[in-house]
Amino acid sequence: MRLTARSAAVVSAAALILAGCAGSSDDDTGGSDEETDSANGSESICESADGDGPQIGLAYDVGGVGDQSFNDSAYAGLEMAVEELDATCIEAEAGSGEDDNIRANRLRELVDAGYNPIIGVGFVYSEAVDVVAKEVPDVDFAVVDGFNPTEDPAPENVAYLSFAANEGSFLVGAAAALTSETGTVGFVGGLNSPLIQAFEAGFNAGVETADDSVTIESQYLSQDNPEEGFENPAGGTTAADGMLDAGADVIYHVAGKSGIGVFEAVAAAGEGQWAIGVDSDQYLTASPDQQEIILTSMLKRIDTGVFEYVSAFAEGDAPNDYVTYDLASDGVGYATSGDHLSEDVVAELEGYKEQIVAGDIEVPSAP
Repeated sequence: MRLTARSAAVVSAAALILAGCAGSSDDDTGGSDEETDSANGSESICESADGDGPQIGLAYDVGGVGDQSFNDSAYAGLEMAVEELDATCIEAEAGSGEDDNIRANRLRELVDAGYNPIIGVGFVYSEAVDVVAKEVPDVDFAVVDGFNPTEDPAPENVAYLSFAANEGSFLVGAAAALTSETGTVGFVGGLNSPLIQAFEAGFNAGVETADDSVTIESQYLSQDNPEEGFENPAGGTTAADGMLDAGADVIYHVAGKSGIGVFEAVAAAGEGQWAIGVDSDQYLTASPDQQEIILTSMLKRIDTGVFEYVSAFAEGDAPNDYVTYDLASDGVGYATSGDHLSEDVVAELEGYKEQIVAGDIEVPSAP
């Protein structure tokens, strides 16, 4: 594993961390700060952060900064915390083939370096956070998409930041059905897990509510390997190509960096084919040719969750246990960048949103 130190205020602590770590998210050969900054498209906010606010340790999921999705959205929340709360920060990158012990040791190094709060990006940190948080009850932890891995109450210093992704996915599912000309749409999931199944359940429900005659093609890239699921653009391309061959003209991916492959396949298929992004507004970070085929993105406001958690910590009121962001709180939604959604479709989506918030439509969370 590799922790990337980004703040002049923590040079000595960062040196300690770097000395004890090796490997990278790609080839286990290590990497430079410049490589990470390049993946993010600019210098990390932690490089110049020198405020006297919270000292945030952010531990990324597989794929890291540059996935144009899940991790990048967490980084956006980190940026807001630095700019608005005078926070300093450090970023910890995930390596390949990790287990809970490796992730726990990464968290312990962040603790030893003086970071508080510490945020794990992705449910894979749930077990490790549960162990380490009990060792250091005076340090606060949050896990994006996290869960309590035990039957005991969550430790008082742990929060699980969860998102009603099924509700946001319902809206983009409706958009897919209302836009499709072939009557077939697709869903590409990264890892076949309850978390990603919630996206699929919402998407399917949205498609069926908007037009129950539309056929849904569905495929997961992996049953048990997060890297194969979320860091596999080639697999995303293969899955999308198969769906396009089956007649799908709108494909929704929930596959992290693998979704880049979905975009590439849809862009290569030509006019009249659409892709739907996830987590962040992926139109804003896509290449010009891919922007032309991104119909919308399901917004999962991880940036909001990270920022609000750090804000509460700064006020001495860090939350405990589950904190859910849904349509009612604007924690999830859909993007309109590119103006590819017609006014009629947007009007229908807003109607569905009102019904979900009012409780008139109950969106399933399992397929």
